[in-house]
Amino acid sequence: MSERDTSDEPAAGEVPRDLLEYLAEGLVDEPEKVSVEKFDGEDGTIVLELCVAPDDYGKVIGRGGRTARALRTVIGALAAGRYVRIDLLDANEIR
Repeated sequence: MSERDTSDEPAAGEVPRDLLEYLAEGLVDEPEKVSVEKFDGEDGTIVLELCVAPDDYGKVIGRGGRTARALRTVIGALAAGRYVRIDLLDANEIR
């Protein structure tokens, strides 16, 4: 059996970040304004801050929060057992 070459694959912690950015870009009208920052929180939590244009904020949240909940579910499933918190920010809230 040969070992699988993983040199071209992103690090395990980067997969949720990259996927969140990709999915958010598909939802919004201004994909060039989408950015995701990753932080390590307390207790091994991964914190992802998703920033979108102010006019796209509602598109990422969705009706009744359904889109945001779906994004959290998908990203959480790929987080390899770690808890992922996704904070949604519009461009006016950038730190």
